[in-house]
Amino acid sequence: MPCPPLATLRRRGASMLYECLLLLTLWFVAGFVVVGILPAAEYGVGRALFQAYLLVVAGIYFVWCWRRGGQTLAMKTWRIRLVGTQGQPVSLRQSWLRFSLASLGALALGAGFLWALLDRDGQFLHDRLAGTRLVALTPLDVPKTCHGDAAEDRQG
Repeated sequence: MPCPPLATLRRRGASMLYECLLLLTLWFVAGFVVVGILPAAEYGVGRALFQAYLLVVAGIYFVWCWRRGGQTLAMKTWRIRLVGTQGQPVSLRQSWLRFSLASLGALALGAGFLWALLDRDGQFLHDRLAGTRLVALTPLDVPKTCHGDAAEDRQG
């Protein structure tokens, strides 16, 4: 079975923007949960612990979604799926590696994402290194019976 085509850079970018909004919401909820537990997170150890906690929360979210169908909510919306290089579901190792490398790429002023402009296949650096691909999914076909029922309703 051939692997579906890679999702376009535009589609992946739109999905990432949507993902950022979802991630901010997740972080808001996760932050609210621990607001009374951690020491003041304005500086020092408290701030570092809080940031590490948010990074772990994000990692668990992404890895959990990728392992359970290869899609986050944003990826479902934009019809994108994360798969291995041969179209197979991603492993736990690949998921954590992709998340870690993508996080480092984002910290490096988006270098891992800008790599897609230079890559021969248009892949992000973290996908290339983790052995993953973001593929485009086609919309689900509407069953023909739905069209037939609607046509019959209009006629009779």
